Amino acid sequence: MMNRIAVTTGLVLAAMVVEVAARRAVERRLLQCKLETHPEKTRIVYCRDSNRPEDHPRIQFDFLGYGFRPRRARNSRDGRYFANFAPAIGRKAMKAIVQTVRGWGIHAASEKELDDFSRMFNRYIRGWVNYYGRYHPSALHRTFDCINRRLVRWAMKKYKRYRDHQRRATHWLRRVARKRPELFAHWQLGIVP
Repeated sequence: MMNRIAVTTGLVLAAMVVEVAARRAVERRLLQCKLETHPEKTRIVYCRDSNRPEDHPRIQFDFLGYGFRPRRARNSRDGRYFANFAPAIGRKAMKAIVQTVRGWGIHAASEKELDDFSRMFNRYIRGWVNYYGRYHPSALHRTFDCINRRLVRWAMKKYKRYRDHQRRATHWLRRVARKRPELFAHWQLGIVP
């Protein structure tokens, strides 16, 4: 048991020495460019993918609203899946978008029409799609499902025939989304109810 602990401690120490050396090399290079690192915010992250499968303590990070981490990707030539280190919308940005959408109160505005919601909110949705959908658009599905759920709740309150029928309201909204995808930017991506 002691040998395992000693080996594990030795590996952790070796990894820490490598991290310190890498950090110093990065700091020297940045100083040449007249830049410096922040001592508390700077982290060395291992970009794990199919070609670099080793385990390290930090394999992901967030930057400018994107979450960089290993993700499953598909090879376009042979169709096989592999691990790719790629950006997509980050968890904090996802939560902020959901919070913003919640504040719009779509589900409670039964006096409005779909065209009204499109005029009021589509510019925000289009901005999010353009910014966060650049590298990994499929990661936006969970985020924009909240808009679709709110629109379904709105339809249930607006139309008596859908009052207690969530499934019927969802099917109706899906038909509208397929007929008029230009109403909302996320519908154009195929993120329909």
